[in-house]
Amino acid sequence: MTDDVLNYSRPGLLTSLDSAQLRLIEGLPEDPVGVCAAVQGLVIQPADAAALGVPEDRIAEKNIRPVDKLITALTALDPAPLHQPRTPETRVIGTCRHFATIACAILRARGIASRARCGFGTYFLKDRGVDHWITEYWDEDHNRWVRVDTEHLGKNYVDRPDDLAPGEFLTGGEAWLHYRNGLIDPALFGVAGTDHAWGPHEISGNAVRDLAALCKQETLNWDEWGRMTAAYEGKTGPDYDQLIDVVADTCAKDNSPALTRLFAHDDLAVPQHVLV
Repeated sequence: MTDDVLNYSRPGLLTSLDSAQLRLIEGLPEDPVGVCAAVQGLVIQPADAAALGVPEDRIAEKNIRPVDKLITALTALDPAPLHQPRTPETRVIGTCRHFATIACAILRARGIASRARCGFGTYFLKDRGVDHWITEYWDEDHNRWVRVDTEHLGKNYVDRPDDLAPGEFLTGGEAWLHYRNGLIDPALFGVAGTDHAWGPHEISGNAVRDLAALCKQETLNWDEWGRMTAAYEGKTGPDYDQLIDVVADTCAKDNSPALTRLFAHDDLAVPQHVLV
């Protein structure tokens, strides 16, 4: 295992579990996909929770970033170990990002190299790329990262949600490179259920979020910083596009020191208020 891969076997700021929580993961499956599958019984999407009549004040759980705080909220509802699935109304409320990041935190706690990735699933809506997060783990036997759609394991969106095929999920940087090379229509990439959140700015936003995730700062889907808001408002130009070119290229090369250096850029570094 290279140093670049080994870096992802250690918890990050938002993927650390406290000592009491480490006991809760002892009964989970040993294999990474089994861990991801177990996380499905711990998280529920906000719309599904609302449909069940979960109190409105609990919907704010979707804004919790650190996994240890997510687990605290979860065990306040049901203190059982994490290998025991919760009833839907006693699951913590979160998005695809929460599924991916909780799985990542558990795997890192076990010393398994893993990452949450921000980008787009191309299998939800025909000919569209939909805002999504997945989990990756390092397969030592085959010397590669395996992409797992943690939220949708067992569903029939794709043949192998436990090992996504190339192109089924594009990270923000991969989608940006496709756009810049004329391989995709950026107007078809964005957030499902919205009319406005489609286009190059959505791709650039996810490219920056994916850079942050590769630097072990897994922000929320809707966190904005640097020049992201200006990009969403159409107030950036070629210079920002060129910066995102660098982001996409650096993420594709997957070199931890280079990622760390780039992440220190004033327009890319995550401010402290987003890391709580």
